[in-house]
Amino acid sequence: MNPRNLLMVLTIAAGVACLASNPARAASNLHLAPSLSFTDDSSANFPIAGNDLQDAAGVPDRATIIFFGTAHCWNTNREAERLVALYPKYRDRINFIVVNLDDVSSAQGELATRYFRGYIPTITVIDSHGRVIYDRAGETGTARGDASNLEAIIQSAK
Repeated sequence: MNPRNLLMVLTIAAGVACLASNPARAASNLHLAPSLSFTDDSSANFPIAGNDLQDAAGVPDRATIIFFGTAHCWNTNREAERLVALYPKYRDRINFIVVNLDDVSSAQGELATRYFRGYIPTITVIDSHGRVIYDRAGETGTARGDASNLEAIIQSAK
């Protein structure tokens, strides 16, 4: 195996180990925060509210979606809207980890270091076998409320 492929395999294995060894829970009861703007950067609230938002792991052998974003970003708000719309359908099958980059918890620090690429929003999806199958910045949809691309990514992770 060439050194680059070996490094990629080790990086993924370390990320999976971080997810598996962390006793924290995944986020739950996800919903949109109040007073979000979907047309400008005026929203002072982080776009996703819920329980256990500071946690960084979930049920082992389940696919995981990691959402990175901040307040004051309408692109993050629109992607958060897509994620929250899909949450009820997948909450029992997918671990949802939500990282507010303005307030990264100690449990989330390693995930942010490993998967955040410097642009918001960023979505990382890890399948149930620990393989990163999606890791990109930017919105997954082209129109507000269109969650079909994000749903296809989630479907491929099961």
